[in-house]
Parts: sequence; C-alpha cells; structure tokens
Amino acid sequence: MPIIRPSRRHLLATGIAATIGWAVPARAADLAPTPTMRGGANNYRPGAPLVDRIGGGGFLMEGRVRRAGDGAPLTGRRIQIWAHTTEGHERDARSHGATLTDADGIFRLDMPQIVPAFGQPHGHLAYDADHDDGGFRTVFLRPVMDSASATTLRADFVLVPA
Repeated sequence: MPIIRPSRRHLLATGIAATIGWAVPARAADLAPTPTMRGGANNYRPGAPLVDRIGGGGFLMEGRVRRAGDGAPLTGRRIQIWAHTTEGHERDARSHGATLTDADGIFRLDMPQIVPAFGQPHGHLAYDADHDDGGFRTVFLRPVMDSASATTLRADFVLVPA
C-alpha cells in the first residue's frame, strides 16, 4: 500500500483550521443515551418541588439535557437534585429540589455545599418521566466529585424516547 504524503498546502490549511477552531463536527447521530447509574435513585422523592435554590446555596449543580441521536437540547425538562450537604442529609426533604432546563437544555441549581457521605462527596440527579410530560425514559445519576472542596458539579443527561 503506497504512503500518501499530504502537500504543504493541505498541512497549512489543516493547521489554520485547527488554530481558528474549525473542526469536523461530531456526528450527532452517535450521541448515545445516558444509562441510569447504580445507586442513583437512593433517597429519591417523587414530585420534589420546583425551587429557585436549595437551602442557603453556595454550591452550583449544573448540566445539560439533550436528546439521544441528534443531540438536540431539551427545553423545559424537569431535573430533580438532592445530596448530603452542610445543611442536611440526602434523605431530608429540605435537601431535595427540582429545576427546569432552559432553551439550550441547560439546568443550574444553587444548593448548599455537598459533603462526603459514605466516604464520597456526591450528588444525585434524576430525570423522572413520571413527573414530566416529555416522553423520555427515566434516568438517575450519582456523580462523584473529584474533591470535597469543589464548589460545582456537572452532570449531563442524554435522554432516549420512552
């Protein structure tokens, strides 16, 4: 098989494209759904209220919700969030709240600082199809923080139609 050597013109064009941020976009059709995580539904409370923030705040839980396959942002999806924090245990009602995604599929919820429970600082998030009209499958997430001193935690959902 012959070796193909790119021309200087091709290398220059490729370098310029990489420098200014042109890239071949990832194929959205390859966007796989997020699987439910083991332990994610622990202490889940069906129908937790929509809130502006949980407790006194100071910690930001955020993420993005997209549709599997085409990657389209999902607007108005209800995401429930709960955790063991400086203000309460994850089983306490005051440690639970829900928020909606914006037009770009982004959700953000200010909450108290997450602290380790069972040795790991972690949060819980849920897209619960039973409490939303979106026609997607329920997904529970349990992301673990890199450090107990982090002040943000990101968790993204890729949902598949039910």
